[in-house]
Amino acid sequence: MTATTSETSEAFEASDAASRAARVLSRPATINGLTVPNRIAMAPMTRMFSPGGVPGEDVASYYSRRAAAGVGLIVTEGTYVGHPSAGQEERVPRFHGEEQLAGWAKVAEAVHAAGGTIVPQLWHIGMVRRQGQPPFADAPAVGPSGLRIDGTEDGRAMTRRDIDDVIGAFAEAAAAAERIGFDGVELHGAHGYLIDQFLWAGTNRRTDAYGGDPLARAKFAVEVVAAVRAAVSPGFPVIFRFSQWKQDAYDARLAESPQELEAILSPLAAAGVDAFHASTRRYWIPEFEGADLNLAGWTKKLTGRPAITVGSVGLDGGDFIRAFQGEGAAVGGLDNLLDRMEREEFDLVAVGRALLQDPEWAAKVLSGRFGELAPYDPASIDSLS
Repeated sequence: MTATTSETSEAFEASDAASRAARVLSRPATINGLTVPNRIAMAPMTRMFSPGGVPGEDVASYYSRRAAAGVGLIVTEGTYVGHPSAGQEERVPRFHGEEQLAGWAKVAEAVHAAGGTIVPQLWHIGMVRRQGQPPFADAPAVGPSGLRIDGTEDGRAMTRRDIDDVIGAFAEAAAAAERIGFDGVELHGAHGYLIDQFLWAGTNRRTDAYGGDPLARAKFAVEVVAAVRAAVSPGFPVIFRFSQWKQDAYDARLAESPQELEAILSPLAAAGVDAFHASTRRYWIPEFEGADLNLAGWTKKLTGRPAITVGSVGLDGGDFIRAFQGEGAAVGGLDNLLDRMEREEFDLVAVGRALLQDPEWAAKVLSGRFGELAPYDPASIDSLS
């Protein structure tokens, strides 16, 4: 049977889209001394599959499976640094302790064997508590002002000694990451966790050098970055993840203008951040009025550092975006993302839920097999590996 003109046209369009995706996304990217084989990163996603905080063979398999399927850069789930109040979930991995680090060394080795690169996300949760969590047994929750995201008091404000201890814990974890074979580190400065609690005026009410205007609120983050930079070799990449929104405060903002954002990010870049991971819930939304740039785009423009974008990226029903139901229609699609990358608005794209659902997602996108992608199904995630 002879194909119709319409069918032939659609086939050519699909072929062109596949070719363009492969061309744009398969290019290597450089972050300090690290060459990432392509522009696709795996976003950090908390899993709680590490009893005693020790990542096992299943964790190594989970990450290496995605590296083998074409993900260029793996950013691990958040891992607690070695501070008593960094986090309390028993099954969240730690990035301190002999057994825990031995487990992580095997994870890095497996990812490298699969052809990928990997960085751990270093994490201190600060005042954030998950629903139903008990209080810390041996250490109170701490934050810049002892305030939760909703403004309620819970725990205590950090002393100068607390600040120094936490900074040291981040530096020690970063040094350990380089020592056991990771390719860099990502510092979790987003979503209302400890570093972000200092950055955001809503949780930082301090009247000392660590509170006040955006530059003063960035002082803690800057000192963490500087300590991490000093603890690792010059070519070892330091990535900083940040966001405007917080857990349960989606309308929160660190900066209302590019000028305010620059006041926060420029000292971080000067302190040693090699790339920024700008976390948004929907990557295609402009960050400030008057320009189409998203948060990652503004970050790269203001700092000159490579930027990673993230936020509802995935192939579902032919669209390259899965919008949050009831929160606005998806804008653009595959062409939208590729247009931005070709304009060098940002350098890498981090994929979360789509890679959780379909470990072969990157390989399918890079080879144009869009029709084979598994649609995201939240109900099935708990059983995925």
